[in-house]
Amino acid sequence: MSEQTIALVTGANKGIGYEIAAGLGALGWRVGVGARDAHRRDVAVEKLRAAGADAFGVPLDVTDDAGVAAAARLIADHAGGLDVLVNNAAINGITGDTPQTPTTVDPATVRTLVETNVIGVLRVTNAMLPLLRASAAPRIVNMSSSVGSLALQTTPGIDMGPVPAAYLASKTFLNALTIQYAKELRGTGILINAACPGLTATDFTGFRGDRTPRQAAAIAIRLATLPDDGPTGRFLDDAGTVPW
Repeated sequence: MSEQTIALVTGANKGIGYEIAAGLGALGWRVGVGARDAHRRDVAVEKLRAAGADAFGVPLDVTDDAGVAAAARLIADHAGGLDVLVNNAAINGITGDTPQTPTTVDPATVRTLVETNVIGVLRVTNAMLPLLRASAAPRIVNMSSSVGSLALQTTPGIDMGPVPAAYLASKTFLNALTIQYAKELRGTGILINAACPGLTATDFTGFRGDRTPRQAAAIAIRLATLPDDGPTGRFLDDAGTVPW
C-alpha cells in the first residue's frame, strides 16, 4: 500500500460527491474521482487539482461489471491500493412531474434504481474489497438518506414530504445491505456505515433543501476518517444516530 491514504468516491463529478472528494483531498489524501461522464469527470479532476488536491479520474459506471472490475485494476495500478470507499453514486428516477407512488411507478423504474443505488454499491464494494483488506485502516461509507429509515417513515407526526417511492425503497434496501456487510466484516478492521447527508440543494433534489453540498459532505468525511475503534454498521448524520 501507498503511504498516502487513497480514497475512491463514486459519483464524484458534481454535488455532494464532488465535495466529499474535495474534503478528502484537503486532508492530503489521493482521491479517485469516479464518474461515468468523461467530460464531467475530467473537469472535476482539473478543478480539484487546481485547489491543491491530489485527484485522478476513474471511469466508473456502477451498473457495469466489466467497467467496475477495470476501475479496481486502475486504482491498484495507478494508486497502489485503496483505503476508503465512498459509495455516493445514485439516481432518483424522477422524470417530469409524474408522482412516483407505489400505485403508479413503472416496475422498470424500480429495477433501474435498485441496479444503481443498491446493486451498484454491492458491485463496487465487492470489487474493491481485496484492495481494502490490504489497507491498515479500511473504511466504507454508503451515502443513504433519512427517507430510507423505516423508523422515521412510520413515526406519527413526521412528514417526509413527497418522496419518490422507488428511491425511498432503494435507500431502505441500501441500509439493510450496509447492516449485513457490517456483520460479515466485523473483526476484519473494515468499518462500514451509512451516512445521512440531509436534504441538500443540488440538481438531484431539484435544488430543494437547506443544506449546501459542502455541509452534506461533512458526515461522509467524518465516517471516512473514523479511528480504528469507531462505529460500524451504523446510520449516522451530523447530529448522531439516525434510526434504521
